[in-house]
Amino acid sequence: MTPSPEDSVNSAEPLEPAEPVEPAEPVGPADPVDSLVLHATDNHVSWITLNRPETLNAITPDQRERLIQHLSHASSDPDVRAVVITATGRGFCAGADLRGGPSTGGPQAGERVAGDVARTIRLGAQRLIAAVLDCEKPVIAAVNGTAAGLGAHLALACDLVLAADSAKFIEVFVRRGLVPDGGGAYLLPRLIGPQRAKELMFFGDALTAADAARLGLVNRVVPPADLEKTARDWAERLATGPTRALALTKQLVNASLDTDRTTAFAAEATAQEINMTTTDATEGVTSFVERRTPHYRGR
Repeated sequence: MTPSPEDSVNSAEPLEPAEPVEPAEPVGPADPVDSLVLHATDNHVSWITLNRPETLNAITPDQRERLIQHLSHASSDPDVRAVVITATGRGFCAGADLRGGPSTGGPQAGERVAGDVARTIRLGAQRLIAAVLDCEKPVIAAVNGTAAGLGAHLALACDLVLAADSAKFIEVFVRRGLVPDGGGAYLLPRLIGPQRAKELMFFGDALTAADAARLGLVNRVVPPADLEKTARDWAERLATGPTRALALTKQLVNASLDTDRTTAFAAEATAQEINMTTTDATEGVTSFVERRTPHYRGR
């Protein structure tokens, strides 16, 4: 894919310089996180690839922060008009990598300060999921394999979900005696209703890609060999669309389930007002009148 356990864890000839050139400053060591979260922008699509296949791409805190950074940059960069999150190997993301983290209990556990766990969740998993939900560009998850725990929620927070037919989705928390984090209890009921969400969270059974699609958690299931091509086709189609209109549409849909009709209608009218000031809206209307295909620039 782009530069591209169940329970784990970037011709003209050169001119001669008129004067001697000072040697360049030595380049510092490469950031190791760059090899664990690959990133490239191609045809206005930001490709973010988790790259710890030996752990089924369980996310470390450093990786989480880099994901948040890439999503924030995608929001603010006008040259980025869509995002794809995917992974290498046979797993999409096995959740948060807890190995080497603080002990969660037992006689060897250190003294815990009240509020530490809540702060860790707020500043960690919840920030990552919020970064996906709040990204101003459409985000596609290309789920190549197992998506468990936080990894499942990372995928389900995306605007569109593509899955290889070998992928699995697992609400793994109950298997460890834990409460779901990373916005799971917020996301799942909104996607499939409370009873289905409870079934997945209470039992922690692996959900096949086909079953996830049947429940409405996945937009399309494809053979593994077709996953990258399908993700690229969808992302590049989005990247040629009216970017600000898509951002406003995403915002309206995401907010709709938490608001009453009066508030939702007011937000819709405001979004229309804002969007009609964009170059793309003008182009859309003009191209319709002129009976030609619109050419959107994301402005």
